[in-house]
Amino acid sequence: MSKFKYQMLIQWSEEDNCFLVGFPDFPGQRWRTHGDTYEEAVVNGIEALESLIMAYEATGEPLPEPTVNKAA
Repeated sequence: MSKFKYQMLIQWSEEDNCFLVGFPDFPGQRWRTHGDTYEEAVVNGIEALESLIMAYEATGEPLPEPTVNKAA
C-alpha cells in the first residue's frame, strides 16, 4: 500500500440514489465507485483506491502527490 494519504470524496447523489466515491488527486473520471450506504461507500472506496494505486504501480506511472489541506 502507498505511503501517501489521499483524499476520498463521498457525496450523496439523488440522481443515482447512492453515495458516490471519488479521489480528487487522481485525474480522469470523477467518480470511481459507489455504495448504497455511507459505510459501504467507504469500504468500496478503500478497495477502489488500492486498485488504483496498484494499477499506477503496475504501469510504472508515478502516483500523484496528495493534496494537503491545512486546518484554519
